[in-house]
Amino acid sequence: MTTETGSGLATAERVLAIVRDRAGTSAEAEVNVVGGDRSLTRFATSFIHQNVSEELSHVLLRVALDGRVASSSLDGPTDDETLGRLVDNVIAAARVAPADPSWPGLTSPATVADPGHWDDATAAAVADDRAGRVRAFVDAAEGLETAGYCSTTAVRAAFANSAGHSATGRSTEAALDGIARTPTADSSGLAMSVRLADVDGEAAGRLAADRARAASDPVDLAPGRYEVVLAPSAVADILGFLAIYGFNGKAVEEGRSFVRIGDAQFDPAFSLRDDVADAGMVGLGFDVEGTPRRRVDVVVDGVSSAILHTRRTARAAGHAAQSTGHAVEGGATWGALGGKFVVPAGDRDHDALIGGVERGIYVLDFWYTRILDPRTQVVSGLTRNGVWLIEDGKVGRALTNMRFTQSYAEALGPGAVRGIGSERELHSVSFDTDGLVPSLHLASWNFTGGAKG
Repeated sequence: MTTETGSGLATAERVLAIVRDRAGTSAEAEVNVVGGDRSLTRFATSFIHQNVSEELSHVLLRVALDGRVASSSLDGPTDDETLGRLVDNVIAAARVAPADPSWPGLTSPATVADPGHWDDATAAAVADDRAGRVRAFVDAAEGLETAGYCSTTAVRAAFANSAGHSATGRSTEAALDGIARTPTADSSGLAMSVRLADVDGEAAGRLAADRARAASDPVDLAPGRYEVVLAPSAVADILGFLAIYGFNGKAVEEGRSFVRIGDAQFDPAFSLRDDVADAGMVGLGFDVEGTPRRRVDVVVDGVSSAILHTRRTARAAGHAAQSTGHAVEGGATWGALGGKFVVPAGDRDHDALIGGVERGIYVLDFWYTRILDPRTQVVSGLTRNGVWLIEDGKVGRALTNMRFTQSYAEALGPGAVRGIGSERELHSVSFDTDGLVPSLHLASWNFTGGAKG
């Protein structure tokens, strides 16, 4: 335990002491304390125009009084007077709340492993460190207009509850996300890691510029079903929908999920696990309920094998279901979120994936993706940042952005995965979910029109 995380745990224990003093020893309470720093360097028209830094000081308290549950949080000072007001507000709300029949109780004492996602240099990074990556990105674009950001985050977290469970952890994260633009196209370069030292601004800038030039002067392509090679950023979008609307315990409980445990719903080449301990991942070793995160093999050789749970969704599922550590602050409405998804790498580099396509489409990224039918995973969205025709195993003409309506589950279904890339990228998805993912060669994707209709 570091000095910083020890300080956070001491704050959590102070809050629990105030709860005991004002609500009695029968009150159930859990406290999350988050400290650290979040900094961002933005650039546009190839110039840095903003540096911002935020000092994190966040306390989240949840209290249950005879099954009546309420929660609230504060950002800022953590003196006893301020913490006392937080406690009073939550206790008052709990006393008038209706009884919560699905209240799962508190996490019991358990060992929390440290995934080791911390880097001292990243935690100590200053604006000049981020500006150096931006300069390298801009220079590598060789005159193309650029825009984007470089960020560094250091989080120190502590958890304690009145059942005697406590946990501490820390994590760092660095990211560079930028675009380069020609008169007729733009494209992106991204790098994300636990360590700022791993973020290569020159490589990302060169990649963005090369892609932008290759995407220039695009032509239209008739709608239809095409083979596709999806870059990791597009694959990460797929995982987000599988997580929220598929392998989420709440979605399963409410009958909105397509998942059938034990069925071969995916191609045998496709596996997926939730694994915060993977060396390429980021994040803490426990969730907002203090539950230790553990490896969960969600899809094994194409077979749907596990559901992700919070304490509440696990209780609803019964049959000895347990939380898998997927509770996030404010996420009760959605269920089990905050996945750390890992898709195992395949054996094909970029050229080999493209070379396996006689006629198809290479897609760099998706956006404006929206679920149309959770039970079939039908999603509508657009391509962006570059889309190209593949002919005879080679990337050819740039295409205008295309609209699609596609079942993500069907796209990964039996017989549909024709190749998996050997290189992976780390992407932030949504709801504290991250994905370490390769490119995928898929048999069919349903493009329904251009970006304008």
